[in-house]
Amino acid sequence: MLRPTPFDLATGTLLGVAPPPPRRPVPSGVPDPLGALDAAVLAGLSRPPCVVSFSGGLDSSLILAVAVRAARREGLPDPVPVTWRFTGAPRADESDWQERVIGALGIGRSWEILRADDDLDLVGPVARRLLHRHGVVHPVNLHLHLPIAELAAGGSLLTGAGGDQILAGWRRPPPASLRERLWRLRHAARTRQGPAAMFPWLRPPVAREAHRSLRAEQRVEPRELRHRVAWHTRRRDLRMTCSALTTLAAEHQATAIQPLLDEGFLAALTLLAGDRRNVGRDRLLAEIVRGALPAEVTAPRRKARFLEVFFRAPTLEFVRSWDGSGADAQLVDPDGLRRLWSHWPIPGGTASLVQQLWLAANPAGPTGAADRPERSEIDVEVKS
Repeated sequence: MLRPTPFDLATGTLLGVAPPPPRRPVPSGVPDPLGALDAAVLAGLSRPPCVVSFSGGLDSSLILAVAVRAARREGLPDPVPVTWRFTGAPRADESDWQERVIGALGIGRSWEILRADDDLDLVGPVARRLLHRHGVVHPVNLHLHLPIAELAAGGSLLTGAGGDQILAGWRRPPPASLRERLWRLRHAARTRQGPAAMFPWLRPPVAREAHRSLRAEQRVEPRELRHRVAWHTRRRDLRMTCSALTTLAAEHQATAIQPLLDEGFLAALTLLAGDRRNVGRDRLLAEIVRGALPAEVTAPRRKARFLEVFFRAPTLEFVRSWDGSGADAQLVDPDGLRRLWSHWPIPGGTASLVQQLWLAANPAGPTGAADRPERSEIDVEVKS
């Protein structure tokens, strides 16, 4: 498993892009993007149970719909959508779209719902198992997939990883109206921050370096889709995410598959729209699907926000009691971090530090204890 560096953990960023590989000829006979996604999910469907991490968002809905269609055409077992439901996290609630998509696909009988209260907190019971086994990893919410990987044991795990980068990217499409353009300008003016405001818990030289590096990486994201796809697939952020998911699934004798990062799909997407600039997710999805899937799958919807899922009572208790020890004082200002953590909610950029410092204060038990597999104590509801 690829691992974050001390700088990554302290700053809450994961920056860096690998150099481009040697140019390869464009393969002949590339299918359309939907056909390529179909081929990508078949590998998972052929290894049941084929579990789909399904949030109800656009990316996971697309993966689930393609998998259902392929399974029924090939006479394979239906995929198993697994969904989290959260208490006390209204911004993360996607239950309405979950119900709509599941109903449109007619797959309710195999749908499994996991319910969480403080279970998925950054240092809650599920995260602690992962921290004691692997230390702090990227992404900080990887533990969300631990109970899902357990349900995929011996089979396959399909996720929508890469969708935000490949289908959306960081740059928004051009504003559709003068009103939207003015709103964006006002929003940018309000949110523009210098190093000290963006990273108030870091030593000033480290904050300046992190701020410079982050802004530099954001500025160089390519505008043309073919280059955007190639650039994002070389970023450390995405590569480390895929490495972590692969390791997590393998520990349960399952295969992790990321269809939106499949080489065949990326080649087909590039042929379809590679010369487009700043193309948005909604428009791109419509062109990929071309009416072949139920409208509920690709209908525009608000993007859920999950801070309320991961920043809960266990994290609050820890940051309020933290005594300033364990931090890398060359990177982090412990006094500044304690002041910052005296107010709730704490900045999302300090999530990795929460886990790192909690683990320093609560190390794993006797040697080998962290290697003994356990199973999550999560309520599972099977819809029927």
